[in-house]
Amino acid sequence: MKRIITLLLLFAGLLSVAQPGQNGRMQERIKAQKVAFITEQLELSADEAEKFWPIYNNFDDKSNKIKSDYFRPIMRKIRKNQEVSESEANTLLEQMIEGENKMHLAKQTLLEDLKKVIPAKKIIKLKAVEDAFNKKLLERLKSLRDRRNKN
Repeated sequence: MKRIITLLLLFAGLLSVAQPGQNGRMQERIKAQKVAFITEQLELSADEAEKFWPIYNNFDDKSNKIKSDYFRPIMRKIRKNQEVSESEANTLLEQMIEGENKMHLAKQTLLEDLKKVIPAKKIIKLKAVEDAFNKKLLERLKSLRDRRNKN
């Protein structure tokens, strides 16, 4: 019964995430749905969840900072100016490598920290659960966009 309620809340929330002009609230809803989805799919006990979420949220914050510091500026530059010089391209590549290295270290830290609080089987399952959540979210957003474009 608890699972059914969680799934219903998750999908009800997904229905409301793509309201125009509500970017901050939409991100909060997505995050809440992600928490519910991961907690349920990994079958985290209350004790595990209490220890898991601070570690995961810390990683998520680091990951978002790395993306905004390293990868978003590169993508903006590429989108604005398709043609870059060889030296600019080399600089961007170095920036990408540095960002990838920082992301790799953040993921290693996440895994090491998680090993202290949840079983390895749940850590292994985490990637598949994250991918499943992202897939459902993208499908839902695509569906909402398609419906909006039809009107």
